[in-house]
Amino acid sequence: MTKSEAKTRIEKLRKLIDENRYAYHVLDRPKVSDAVDDSLKHELARLEAQFPDLITPDSPTQRVGGEPLPAFAQVKHPQPILSINDAFTQEELQDWETRNEKLLGEKMKGYYGELKMDGLAIVLTYENGLFTRGATRGDGSVGEDVTQNLKTIESIPLRLTQIHADNTQINAERTSRPPLRVRGVQKDSVSLSEGELRIPNELHVRGEIVIEKKELERINRLQIKNGEKEFANPRNLAAGSIRQLDSKIAASRKMDFYAFEIITDLELHTHADVHKTLSAFGFKTNRNCEELQNLDAAESYIHAWETRRKSLPYQTDGVVLVVNDLVQQKRLGSIGKSERWMVAFKFPAEQATTKIKDIILQVGRTGVLTPVAILEPVRVAGTTVSRATLHNADQIKRLGVKIGDTVVIEKAGDIIPAVVSTFPQLRTGKEREFHMPKKCPVCGGMVAQKAELVALYCTNPDCPAKHREGLYHFVARRAFDIEGLGIKIIDLLYDQGLIKDASDLFTLEARDLEGLEGFAELKANKIVASIQSKKHIEFARFLYALGILHVGEETAQDIAHVIESRNTPPISPLKRGEIERGVYSSQILEELQRLTADDWSSIKDIGPVVAKSLHIYFHTKQNLDLLRNLFKNGVTITLSQTLSALPFAGKSFVLTGTLSSLSRDDAKERIRALGGEVSESISKKTSYVIIGENPGSKADKAKKLNVPQLDELSFLTLLKKAL
Repeated sequence: MTKSEAKTRIEKLRKLIDENRYAYHVLDRPKVSDAVDDSLKHELARLEAQFPDLITPDSPTQRVGGEPLPAFAQVKHPQPILSINDAFTQEELQDWETRNEKLLGEKMKGYYGELKMDGLAIVLTYENGLFTRGATRGDGSVGEDVTQNLKTIESIPLRLTQIHADNTQINAERTSRPPLRVRGVQKDSVSLSEGELRIPNELHVRGEIVIEKKELERINRLQIKNGEKEFANPRNLAAGSIRQLDSKIAASRKMDFYAFEIITDLELHTHADVHKTLSAFGFKTNRNCEELQNLDAAESYIHAWETRRKSLPYQTDGVVLVVNDLVQQKRLGSIGKSERWMVAFKFPAEQATTKIKDIILQVGRTGVLTPVAILEPVRVAGTTVSRATLHNADQIKRLGVKIGDTVVIEKAGDIIPAVVSTFPQLRTGKEREFHMPKKCPVCGGMVAQKAELVALYCTNPDCPAKHREGLYHFVARRAFDIEGLGIKIIDLLYDQGLIKDASDLFTLEARDLEGLEGFAELKANKIVASIQSKKHIEFARFLYALGILHVGEETAQDIAHVIESRNTPPISPLKRGEIERGVYSSQILEELQRLTADDWSSIKDIGPVVAKSLHIYFHTKQNLDLLRNLFKNGVTITLSQTLSALPFAGKSFVLTGTLSSLSRDDAKERIRALGGEVSESISKKTSYVIIGENPGSKADKAKKLNVPQLDELSFLTLLKKAL
């Protein structure tokens, strides 16, 4: 990027970031997620580091926050409340440590790890032990006086306490005499220091107003009931609550205060001492903080909380690493608007910004043409993403996406990254429109649109792209689950003509593979053995593996339950022995061919569109040939036990919230294996609602309908008894 191009890009980024900042910090109406804002700021900081002479005093990187609201009196902080620089990779953490050690001329003496809670920064002032004022961070120098609202928060002490060696508390007196002193003070059996702990005449404490996820859900339910807008996140709710002119509204919302910094100099030795002293004074501190010997320990701490954070009652998007030694802190000082002695490591965000370099088309197993954005690589949700789906032409039109645009991509859990919004204000004029083609980009077949589909699809039944995607789907974990058969090997087998469809997989022998690049005898034998071990498959998995249009896992499960439980016509097992639950193949094919579209529609949750798709699939010669060849080559469908004999037969389960000991998919599989059904909605016919951490509105509906609720432990006990 040339300096001229960088200048234009920087100016546009500054304008956009400032608009987002004003909406978030001043109006409390965020326009983008924190992850998107972080990503934009990170790009700006990187460009300014590359072209430092382009930095201006009004750049978002040079300021701390927004202006205080005029409805509150302004308060000047005892010293500037500076911001924290972000790090997104371990390499950036290492660079931070290297810079600091170079400045100090010595090694770091350890760190202190704190969870970065999603809340509102507050500065409290105590005079002779009495709480006299509380202010928001504001622009870092001046904040808003919100003392009355802060007094409604139970975790903020109105009068500081001290703890004797016997752990009894005494109140700080409102007198002019010297503050109380105790020697050898301990809290949680940890000595604070070798000297005296004292409450100073004036104490300034920094911390965070935090609202738990359950409280956010409760308040949002009230907002919906009253026809008012929901709060986007706990931080937004905290800001809205603490800025209420009527303190009764603030009192009605359950807020917490976590203290993490003493601005007043108490001649302590470490940041760990700061936390212990805060606890001794009566403040609530985060119990998940930890002293860390070095950067390796810090990285372990970060990794541990990245995986455990969902179990926390509050939201956190990262870890703050603080130089533990206070002398080193003072020597490092600050640079610009940020402290050198602390850094915020952000957990992998589920959103980020990047640029679209090109748009290509991907042909799926059903022939659907999906536009895919080729991106400038960006880290999101812990991985580097270079592609993201645009879904279809309607989505491109709705988003107004052009090739060359700066966009927001999102990746939640295992979902494929998707483009969710664009920034037209960052365009240069070189961006290009994208148009869907009239012919398939793979085989040149004609492209059409089915009445029930938004997307376009390739009409050629022999399109190679369809066959490849169908094979990828067939061997996937939720289908036949053939270990070792990844995309590269499938492509190699297909390109070499060893397989044309899924049935050919079960005819492969080791000698067919040994001559291929990268295949030794051992690897060939292992893959063939893996394929042969999957010849016997449950009916629901078999249906899902076929890749029938509109038939996902849930629908396949519903069909399997109905077909397997039918008595007319009877479907009896062909053999028993090695396969304990029975096997059948040709009988099931005859049964599926007999079903009409109306028969399919009679199955729970199958509508006319899915019913039509199923009827067409099982009356298409190409598909029937595939099924017959699969059975001919040894694939057999295992019949489940008679449903009425299973422990959960006739019972319906609904899951809500997060389970800590198993994933939602694992829970569903265990329920179904015991004959139960899993539903997404609650009714009076629901047998149980499984309540995990941070449940949604389904928990309230269960109470209203008097549906039995099980916590995770009770659910696991029920599973154990059923086995």
